[in-house]
Amino acid sequence: MSYDLIVIGTGPGGYVAAIRASQLGMKVAVVEKRATHGGTCLNVGCIPSKALLHASERFAEAANGFAGMGIKVRPELDLAAMQAFKDEGVKGNVDGVAFLLKKNKIAPFHGEGRITAPGKVEVTDDKGGKQTLETTSIVIATGSDVAAIHGIAIDEERIVSSTGALSLPQVPQRLVVIGAGYIGLELGSVWRRLGSEVTVVEMLDRIAPGLDGEVAKQFQRSLEKQGIAFKLGTKVLGVETTGNACKVTLEPASGGAQETRDCDVVLVAVGRVPRTEGLGLAELGVNTDKRGRIQVDAHYATSVPGIYAIGDVIAGPMLAHKAEEEGVAVAEILAGQAGYVNYDVIPSVIYTAPEVASVGKTEEELKEAGIAYKVGKFPFTANGRAKVNRTTEGFVKVLAEEATDRVLGVHILGADAGTMIAEAAVLMEFGGSAEDLARICHAHPTLNEAVKEAALAADKRAIHM
Repeated sequence: MSYDLIVIGTGPGGYVAAIRASQLGMKVAVVEKRATHGGTCLNVGCIPSKALLHASERFAEAANGFAGMGIKVRPELDLAAMQAFKDEGVKGNVDGVAFLLKKNKIAPFHGEGRITAPGKVEVTDDKGGKQTLETTSIVIATGSDVAAIHGIAIDEERIVSSTGALSLPQVPQRLVVIGAGYIGLELGSVWRRLGSEVTVVEMLDRIAPGLDGEVAKQFQRSLEKQGIAFKLGTKVLGVETTGNACKVTLEPASGGAQETRDCDVVLVAVGRVPRTEGLGLAELGVNTDKRGRIQVDAHYATSVPGIYAIGDVIAGPMLAHKAEEEGVAVAEILAGQAGYVNYDVIPSVIYTAPEVASVGKTEEELKEAGIAYKVGKFPFTANGRAKVNRTTEGFVKVLAEEATDRVLGVHILGADAGTMIAEAAVLMEFGGSAEDLARICHAHPTLNEAVKEAALAADKRAIHM
């Protein structure tokens, strides 16, 4: 059987690329090693983690916030039922992707995909059976794997990755999280809300690397108020497991006296690495960089004609929505259209409570680039809806170019920040200014009035502060 396009991997980048290619008239097949589609994101990443974040936040709100609104309840945790709630959400999403592939007449093949030559993909199923598919073009969208720490073996019971942390059978009394990136902070906050004593260990002297520095500092204070402890500027030398306990050995990153910390579970969350093993890239001559990422040109083409790559296996932020946009772009390019991704306007969100959302440049990046800018900030303590909702933590920060007033970055720490960041992304996609954002009529009372006020503050004329 011959196809116009074969996509290897059906995560957010892969299945979107396949669907868009089918819409454009191509005959498409997908190869997926899992029994279900959706990749890491839908199966063991974005979707199940957000289910637990949502459920644990409701649990904590019922325990600590309802009484202040005149609602008297005494919540009781049923972790097995909460896990079932998570699994139900995962099933609904992966079943939805399978339906979309069928609707778009995309042929699914389950098994390990290997590119034996340009235009040829060998698929090995779970019983060892092999078949070779032929195609004009191949898109690699195999995503990423959990990054390991040398000398620390993940067993998904006592020493877990994000996958194991999503399915713990009981709430650990003490949890040590290695890594203060968005995965560690999100999952750490889940188990903290459900009763764990959580300590986050980070080698750098700050949390959430890449986040605007001012936002990161207030974000850390917020998490500390929730009971999460941080050991920054600290490296992990090793983890020993004995029975049902773990002992973590720590040392200051700059050198110094070692210490040990006892816990029940260790979560390794130090990032992710491209998943390219077994694809046959070296034999084909597909170039990769020092970090194992596939090198592509502006059209997502690799060094081998007919082979393309998108998503976590190439450079750029490892975000599902970034992969989706690349999936659309590469399909349109293959169809002779002008597929394009604006990498300056890719929002990122940390789904803790409060949420953190950003799009565009940070202050640190603007300073490093030597760009003159102005800052507009507005706190949620001055927002009417936030006051009545009792969600006054955080602020909105708008960064605009001094000379042109064009918005270069927006950063939000607060409730529902992940939704509010969308209007900033739309404005920036069209090259809008802080004045444009300030002139837009925002419904009252809403949280995103704070975005308007921050834009006004960039011109030192906020109304409600």
